[in-house]
Amino acid sequence: MTTASVFRKLVFVAAFGGFVFAVATAAQQSPPGFSALDRTDQSRSNQDSALAPHPTPPTVTPLEKIPVDKIKLPSGFKAEVYSWGHPGARTMAMGPKGTIFMGTRQLGRVYAITNRSGKRESKILLQGLTQPNGLGVKDGALYVFAINTVIRYDDIENKLDAPGNGVQLTDKFNLPPEIHHNWKYAEFGPDGKLYVQVGANCNTCEVNPGTHGQIRRYNPDGTGMEIVARGVRNTVGFDWHPMTKELWFTDNGRDWAGDAGPEDELNVMAKGQEGAFYGFPYCHANGIPDPDIKRPNACAGVIMPAALIGPHSAGLGIKFYTGSMFPANYRNVAFIARHGSWNRTRKFGFDVVAARVDGGKARIEPFLTGLVDEKTNAFYGRPSYVLQLADGSLLVSDEMNGAVYRISYGGK
Repeated sequence: MTTASVFRKLVFVAAFGGFVFAVATAAQQSPPGFSALDRTDQSRSNQDSALAPHPTPPTVTPLEKIPVDKIKLPSGFKAEVYSWGHPGARTMAMGPKGTIFMGTRQLGRVYAITNRSGKRESKILLQGLTQPNGLGVKDGALYVFAINTVIRYDDIENKLDAPGNGVQLTDKFNLPPEIHHNWKYAEFGPDGKLYVQVGANCNTCEVNPGTHGQIRRYNPDGTGMEIVARGVRNTVGFDWHPMTKELWFTDNGRDWAGDAGPEDELNVMAKGQEGAFYGFPYCHANGIPDPDIKRPNACAGVIMPAALIGPHSAGLGIKFYTGSMFPANYRNVAFIARHGSWNRTRKFGFDVVAARVDGGKARIEPFLTGLVDEKTNAFYGRPSYVLQLADGSLLVSDEMNGAVYRISYGGK
């Protein structure tokens, strides 16, 4: 019996379109990174069973202790603290009047960062939600996605001091209630549709492909749901190429299969590939069959990644650069925040990389580094999401320090 199976109590198993999925109840607390559904054989990885996710402190990091001085960038770039005092800083979305809305996971808050009378201010806009990581903005309205709750706040930038209860859209979007890998990312695409991910509710298990492990798109009111990508373990960051309008998304690979991977992925949904299958749970990275969930020809028909982004690097936010502040060779480059590893003996990630796209492939190169010390195996910050400002500078949120860094070029 595997380690995971000790913590699993299956109460129903059914066939669905050639896949097998399970409905389960967790009679006991699962080990780190597992859910009650897991079929992970932890003994295969030869990793330390004491490895566990790094907790994010729910306290404010004093300004003088925010590690901006440790950040390293290519020549000509500089980093400064743009905003601080908002613990758990993750997703960022901008309103038409320049308000930056910021989602969190564990703290259940949504923040608003504003410039008032030349002074930058941060305030708690909403709280008491369950992992409100997913934010979208359209026509002056803020869409907030918690686990299976969706609320729209109309004319939000004129109601920052009293947002009210908002418009309930939960029933329209009909999202699954499971917590595991179910914190959301949401973004409006160039087609005006609202794209939302639903992660796999396990480390590795056979999921219902009509419910989990996918990217969906909806009309803004929650009608017209379509599944545009399947076999996606957990993406919480995607963006559209400025020229081709193709959807590019990060995908966090499975854990407990070794320090070396399978590596996390950068994927692209080319035109005409809506509904395609990206491999989970049978095939990972550039064609690695899963060691625990096996089927013949596991990687047949799977869309392979455009690039691999490192073992357990936890790639989250991704944004294509369209500004003019950075050198011209950064135009249409995708910046990816790598939140950093927990399921790895030696820390990896904790940075921002640049993905240079060429057709359906990409080349990954370092951009923002310095937040992990390879000698001591310590880390000082956890980049989570990126956002481009109107002046062409780039914002990077740091969940660990509750801060946002502004990256500029040429002294601007």
